[in-house]
Amino acid sequence: MNTPIKLAFLILCIALTATAYVVPTKRDAVTPEHEKAVAGICSVVQDKRLCSITLRNVPSDDPAVLVRYLATAAETSVRKGLKFLGDIKPKYKGNAFATNVIAGCEKQLHNALDDFADFWKAAGKNLTSMAENYFTCKKKMTSIFTYHSTCLDDIYDKTLLKEVEGGIGLGKRMSGESVDVFDGMGKVFNTFNIKTKLNQKDTDTLLPPPLSFYYY
Repeated sequence: MNTPIKLAFLILCIALTATAYVVPTKRDAVTPEHEKAVAGICSVVQDKRLCSITLRNVPSDDPAVLVRYLATAAETSVRKGLKFLGDIKPKYKGNAFATNVIAGCEKQLHNALDDFADFWKAAGKNLTSMAENYFTCKKKMTSIFTYHSTCLDDIYDKTLLKEVEGGIGLGKRMSGESVDVFDGMGKVFNTFNIKTKLNQKDTDTLLPPPLSFYYY
């Protein structure tokens, strides 16, 4: 092997070796503060695993950001549920019962999104504003969860129920966890040693009760 070829071969070996030993870029590790904040919020919900997964990659240790993110995830799931119902409509075009059920569920989820709009007005951007409007926030989250339940409770066809529940079930679970968080806001505050008094009175006098109020 002549010298130029040897040199080229040597350079190629060095390049390949260097490439093989390049240290991959590290992802930002979850900090102990972040883990503590997530654990504090998820301690008040039943499905702690879903809560933890939802909040795990939120780049903030701020409890207010994490609480709001849980509600945002629930709202996103409701929107996905609406899209799912729209996608399966053609499948049940000839089935009057199924068509009515799907239309009813769509109406319920649209009502849930309307209540989300009211919820964001009341929730504010920090824990203090959430505490000041605690009663309204909790009531809105409860009605959002109830819209899912009402929709699913009205489906008697087991096959249809399984399909619809599979498509909008995550929204129900996320909404339920958000309800739990607002229901246990006092515990969340205690966990983070936040001295804020929860407003236990209805601060939402201008808005009528959610439709679910008349069902239960």
